[in-house]
Amino acid sequence: MNRIDRLFGILTLLQSKKYVTAEKIACKFDMSVRTVYRDIKALGESGIPVNFEPHKGYFIMQGFFLPPVSFTTEEANAFLLMEKFVQGFADKGTQTHYTSGLNKVKSVLRAAQKEKIDTLTDNIKMQLPPCFNQDFEYLPVLQNAIAAKTIVSIEYRNNNSEISKRNIEPIGLIFYAFGWHLIGWCQMRKDYRDFKVLRILRLHNTELPFTKTDHIEVNEYMKMLPVNY
Repeated sequence: MNRIDRLFGILTLLQSKKYVTAEKIACKFDMSVRTVYRDIKALGESGIPVNFEPHKGYFIMQGFFLPPVSFTTEEANAFLLMEKFVQGFADKGTQTHYTSGLNKVKSVLRAAQKEKIDTLTDNIKMQLPPCFNQDFEYLPVLQNAIAAKTIVSIEYRNNNSEISKRNIEPIGLIFYAFGWHLIGWCQMRKDYRDFKVLRILRLHNTELPFTKTDHIEVNEYMKMLPVNY
């Protein structure tokens, strides 16, 4: 990778995260931390507002935005292929958002690339068994609640078809056993519970903050699941 491509890659990485350490940049682009310092300095000298916060890392000043100049054909093809997986493994809400984002990607492609994308769209198919039924629109709401650490109120039908109302502090989403599962602290049971998203009948983000401040990590909860990761 030449230096121009590397500088653009570092800029893209900085724009994709709130903070990035020099060590992570060095690992990402297979270079020394000293070279990272030189590249960050070069970005600053070119007018990119890169700042540094101790113990957190580098960040781009709020308000700065550099739109992508172009995508390679291979990158565009990868987005298109992933759309098929989104259609099979995500809910209707996520599918809508992904398609909207993909259309923005397509809008900056060259005419020849758009023609190839149209051809691939008609010639890539995915067959899924009936059990992959994602006929709900909850994943975007749950993602927002997990990120914001806000309580969600759900109406849930369990394995015995019993319906209950719960207030949940969601800590993560895990896909296993052919479906999405919400992992969260159930305020009624005072314990962590695993809710199959397909069984949620109603969902509302209360926008209220978590009451519990010491939740376990999702990686730790995954160790208790009857599947290997």
